[in-house]
Amino acid sequence: MCEDLGFEKLLGEEGFFARLLGRSPSGGGREPLYGPDLPVVLLTGGPGMGKARLLRTVRDRFAAKVPVIYLDCGSPVYADRAEPEPDARSAATELLVEAARRLSTWQGTGGSFAFPRLFAGLAVIATGVAEGTPEAVATEVERYADLPQRQRLGGLAAGDFWRGVLGGAARNLLTTLAGQTLDPYSASVSTALIDALFAGLAPRGKAELTRIYGAYPNAADQPEHGLRDLAADFRAGGQGRELAESFLFRALREDLEAAYASASGWLRRVGRPALLLDRADTPLGERLLRAVLDDRRNGRRDRVVIVGTARRADGGAFLYEGLPPREVPAPAEFRPADGVPAAWTRRTGADGDRGPLAGGVLLLRMPYLTGDQLRRETERRQRSAEPEGGAHRRRVDAAVARLSGGRPHTVIRLAEAVAAFRMEADANDRDILDAPLRSPGDGGPEQPVADVLLKELVLDQLPVRLPAEHRDQWLDLLTHLSVAHDEECADVLLRHHQSGRVHRLTAHNVAQLLTDTGWPACERHFIGDFGLRQLLVHRLYRLRPDGAAWYADHHLLRDHYTGWPEGARGGAFRSVVAHRMNHHLVSGGVDDVVGHLAATLPGRPAEWCAELLEIAQAPYPGGADARRQRAEGRVEVAGPALRRTVDQLLHAVWLCEERTRPTGRETAGTLEKLLNLLSIMEFDGAGQLGRTATDWSGLAENEQPLLRCTCTEQLGRRR
Repeated sequence: MCEDLGFEKLLGEEGFFARLLGRSPSGGGREPLYGPDLPVVLLTGGPGMGKARLLRTVRDRFAAKVPVIYLDCGSPVYADRAEPEPDARSAATELLVEAARRLSTWQGTGGSFAFPRLFAGLAVIATGVAEGTPEAVATEVERYADLPQRQRLGGLAAGDFWRGVLGGAARNLLTTLAGQTLDPYSASVSTALIDALFAGLAPRGKAELTRIYGAYPNAADQPEHGLRDLAADFRAGGQGRELAESFLFRALREDLEAAYASASGWLRRVGRPALLLDRADTPLGERLLRAVLDDRRNGRRDRVVIVGTARRADGGAFLYEGLPPREVPAPAEFRPADGVPAAWTRRTGADGDRGPLAGGVLLLRMPYLTGDQLRRETERRQRSAEPEGGAHRRRVDAAVARLSGGRPHTVIRLAEAVAAFRMEADANDRDILDAPLRSPGDGGPEQPVADVLLKELVLDQLPVRLPAEHRDQWLDLLTHLSVAHDEECADVLLRHHQSGRVHRLTAHNVAQLLTDTGWPACERHFIGDFGLRQLLVHRLYRLRPDGAAWYADHHLLRDHYTGWPEGARGGAFRSVVAHRMNHHLVSGGVDDVVGHLAATLPGRPAEWCAELLEIAQAPYPGGADARRQRAEGRVEVAGPALRRTVDQLLHAVWLCEERTRPTGRETAGTLEKLLNLLSIMEFDGAGQLGRTATDWSGLAENEQPLLRCTCTEQLGRRR
């Protein structure tokens, strides 16, 4: 699959990123979008939507022409590097150091960057090393020795900065204190280091550090006080550390800004530098985003392009600062198909105040693949395998389209798995989930593509706020919840499958975690993403031999709704009876459901049709599937004509509503025939079913759902 598939309009010579960065992939200059007030761009979309793929492609396309750095905020490497000195380092400082080091070796137009401002802050927090001796502090400071030096910069001489700190004065001063008895956070060490930082600087360099660190909260334009407070806040942890980290991020951006704003930078540098923050919805990523958004909201402008990823559709709850999103002006947004957004303006609060952080964001909605893109991908994969006829390819294309919903990563894996997979014309789409696939990158044995996808989309992308005690059962809980429709029946399943555990998740907890992870919601299905639900349903049936786990969960829910008052609402259903019958239908109670439907049709055709659709909107269990034969009357069923016709109609509707088989003209004709048969029978209201026959057959012929809900409507739009 081409890395830019689905992103062509974003990555082209005149595309969004060329305009945002001020330079095209081929090196041509472009009139920059926005500025001097830049939005933070957040790529939004759930697992498998290609956010990381887009960031990496932007890096690969543009990094040779303009400084673009890709950083993974979800990587454990930064916390691992910070662990040896927890009072002198953090995951945030290690990420900032990583960014600075990469930029300090950039070889494009204008050359590499130096980071003396960032270096000053890192040097003072180095006084928090565990031993606290001058030698230990000097050793820690040496970790950053490559950051402040490069060429001499106008106003702030990087060479002087280097010599003043480690080449002479600072190291000498620290060494002279080595024989003294000092506590781990000695003010003497800190004072000596700060004095050394300023000792070798030219006047303009001192003025620059005064401007930056004199602006630290409560420093009162005294940079020495600001640096000491920065170190103290960092050691204090909590909100103090977050303040110090945000200030260090500001210092890094100030260094980049200085490289462009100086006389030499203005002549030599083009475009805008960029930090691409993958998995920015992790705590580390959110801290960095909060820092830059707060600075820009307060009027501190810089030209650094910040692009992050967020799985939540609204960009993340932290953007709204505790306010209900409905009470906050929605962030600006666009989709790749829209081309380049014409304008962006910072959104303020309702009363004209600064407003929440969301006002400084531009959401870029990650695109689903179109039907043409999806077909090209599956066709490309199949060409490398044994050639199949056009009918088979169309069947495979349809199955991949329905199960993936156009989610790019799912398309990639399914297309690869089915390249050599033979699929019968009347097979269930879920059959392709058993197609073998070697998990990419691990060189291990082949395994069903369903297992690969569940690992990559669920296990490798756990919700950030999922409590540690639930991580071992998250996939199992979602698997059982694949048969739930609403929070009521989800809670029934959760209580059963978490029995014996001290800490338990409620349906509300799980729904919130799914939202945080970027999975969409649906009013009729607790697992609101059609493709994810099919993966989980497939796994549930195979969790225990002969589908025992499947039947147990449906029986649990059927029994839960047994004995309720007949007129009671059934959550996502019109009635508790329909809810009960839905679970009874898919767990072996077909004949009972047919009897119920046949008995309740006379006198209430409109209500009956609505109930029929709700009952039949259910997945089919694994194993042999005789629904089509039964719908067409090729399976002998006992009873009067009304019951036999209702039996056939139920199975025809079930085929249409499950959405994992082609229906088309044959099923449409069957629906129309059966409803017309019912419409001429001798019972009250029968004639009303003629219009239903026309409506339903038209929908079925065009592969449209008979009962619409959010996930089936989205599925239809992505075909």
